[in-house]
Amino acid sequence: MTDWIGLAEEVAARLKADAAERDRANRPPTAEVDLLRSSGLLAADESAADAVTRIIAAADASIGHLIGYHYLHLWRARLFDNPAAAQRMRADANWFWSGVSNPLDAALRLTPSGDGFIVNGRKTFATGASVADRLVVSATRVDNDEKVTFTVDAKASGISYPSDWDNTGQRLTASGGIVFEDVAVDGQDVLGPQPSDSIRLSLAALGFQLALTQIYVGIAAGALAEAAEYTRGQARPWILSGVESASADPYIAAGYGELVASVEAAGTLADRAADALRQSVDAGAELTAELRASTAVTISSAKVFATRVVNETTTKVFEFMGARATATKFGYDRFWRNARTLTLHDPVVYKAREVGAYYLTGEHPPFTGYS
Repeated sequence: MTDWIGLAEEVAARLKADAAERDRANRPPTAEVDLLRSSGLLAADESAADAVTRIIAAADASIGHLIGYHYLHLWRARLFDNPAAAQRMRADANWFWSGVSNPLDAALRLTPSGDGFIVNGRKTFATGASVADRLVVSATRVDNDEKVTFTVDAKASGISYPSDWDNTGQRLTASGGIVFEDVAVDGQDVLGPQPSDSIRLSLAALGFQLALTQIYVGIAAGALAEAAEYTRGQARPWILSGVESASADPYIAAGYGELVASVEAAGTLADRAADALRQSVDAGAELTAELRASTAVTISSAKVFATRVVNETTTKVFEFMGARATATKFGYDRFWRNARTLTLHDPVVYKAREVGAYYLTGEHPPFTGYS
């Protein structure tokens, strides 16, 4: 039986060794995805996916994002009533999966063709698509406006990548746009329609929110670990502290204590959210609106807290390391840049509102691409 956690830690150690240099180089993550493939980590059991995502994200937030979404796309395929197609997605353990499903960008159109479709249009924020083997894509039929999800070879004829990802953080996620020009979709690769009122398919949006939360926790843990390493070995005690090392400064120790407690709490909430989502999926046809709502609120609570924790942690650690730690050669700013970029994925204040409304009135979060 494969020790997925041990394997993830080995891969994370390799990523951590040159994470700052790779972040500065800002190249497409081709080598990093090759590492995930060759390590066998892409085939990790579903039960280990959350833990693996956090471990990899702590070492390199971009690659944690990529593998977290890879697991997510494999998982969400099971929500469709098409077990054969979902099984085919796992047929080759070396395939790296990415997705094209930005909810705010309904620019892809499907034209029926035989038992399949022809797809045209452009999407933005297609995280990992340009370095993927296979894609999970959502698009709208031209004949009836029905939303349909399908899979396609990422290198299929007619697919191109503008290479327009140039953001402050998450530089190695290859989250740029994608263009489809008369791309053929085989009927057997259609996972199925995605009606907006399907309670089971609506769990996919919650899966995305949980994946992001796990990445936030990983980033916070990674920033904390690297800052502590610097504090132990290189930080200087302040002249008025009366101690011989920065680690012995009671204010620094207390500051780390606060952050450690927060990061561990965020991780515990994320685990609780994962358990809630698992319960909803396992309910199958018995999934109720109330259970779905409770699950959504549990995940939103974890995301609200993890957002606060990761942004605070990645900023606060500099106070415990000192001015010398801001040197470009260390690249510690990447933790904050990654956290600040990724936590803007969708407005966290709307997650807080959902939690508050459910608590006060029992109002259920709406079915959207984000809730």
